[in-house]
Amino acid sequence: MDFTWTPEQEALRAEAREVASDAVRRHGRANDSWINGWSREFAQELGERGWIGLTWPRDFGGQARPAIDRLIIGEELIKAGAPIGAMWFADRQMGPTLMTYGRPDQQAEFLPDILAGRSVWCIGMSEPNAGSDLASLKTMAVRDGDDWVINGQKIWTSFGEVADYCYLICRTSTEGPPHAGISEIIVPMDTPGIEVRPIKDMTTNRHFCEVFYTDVRVPVANLVGTEGGAFKQTMRQLEHERGGIDRLVSNYALYCIARDRADTSDPRVRAEIARLETKYRIGRILVIREVLRQAPSGFSAATKCFCTEHEWDVAQFVARTLGAEATIWNDVTQGLAYAPGYTIMGGTSNVMRNILGERVLGLPR
Repeated sequence: MDFTWTPEQEALRAEAREVASDAVRRHGRANDSWINGWSREFAQELGERGWIGLTWPRDFGGQARPAIDRLIIGEELIKAGAPIGAMWFADRQMGPTLMTYGRPDQQAEFLPDILAGRSVWCIGMSEPNAGSDLASLKTMAVRDGDDWVINGQKIWTSFGEVADYCYLICRTSTEGPPHAGISEIIVPMDTPGIEVRPIKDMTTNRHFCEVFYTDVRVPVANLVGTEGGAFKQTMRQLEHERGGIDRLVSNYALYCIARDRADTSDPRVRAEIARLETKYRIGRILVIREVLRQAPSGFSAATKCFCTEHEWDVAQFVARTLGAEATIWNDVTQGLAYAPGYTIMGGTSNVMRNILGERVLGLPR
């Protein structure tokens, strides 16, 4: 099998690398830029280039480009540390979800601003006692006439402080098994009754937030898809989240710094670099399978697990290579401090292995 890229793809990669380099020059480099890099200006520039919704059908305003093109662009932007956080969630998850489950009026209202990079979205999933186990969430939306009245709390809501909309996963019924009664509702973040408390983590980043909902009223029309039957919608959304290139190359810039500083006269160091380079290639193949929809249903759990554990290995290599210098606070150290999050965000590695065993391999619980 020929794994080489076409001339057109190579040209696209070179263009994306140039755009990323220019963005880093103007806005600075962000570690794990898809979740920490922030610039509305750059998001709108990407929208003007048609790089948001690149693969979406033209009927929805997209470019109808091959999925591999989005992977190439995303890889180069993230590897360089370009600030793509303001558009990433909406492009990766909210747009595809609205195209699949949203009504025509919802698509007409929300997709154009997503494509233009004008609207920022956060995702209301995790709760204090419902992290990877989304079926146990408690945030409740009760219908009152033409409104939903929402009460509850979310946590680890990235960009909750700056988002225009929250794509909220909540409960609209307590009847039936835990997976039943879950719905997805679009909540404008300027709605009265919403309180956002940013969480400053040990890297000094503030994108994680607690979000409290107290008698928050939104129109019934903001429901996306099936009332009480959205668990499958959410699982499909997580397929988009877990199998992407962002889970492989988040700390690639740190890897390059360490690789260039490493003592390659030591055969053990050369062997470790070779091992990491090999895992980058394996991870990319896994991601490409997801992008081309060649992987089995649910296999994104395996892709996410392999890729994020590789990112952890990369962080350890960087720390060992830089030695005492890695303890001096700077942008490299900040990136290393972020490393424990790789195998937690989007579902822990243990949960990913359970999903793989139960849903892909069919093993007994």
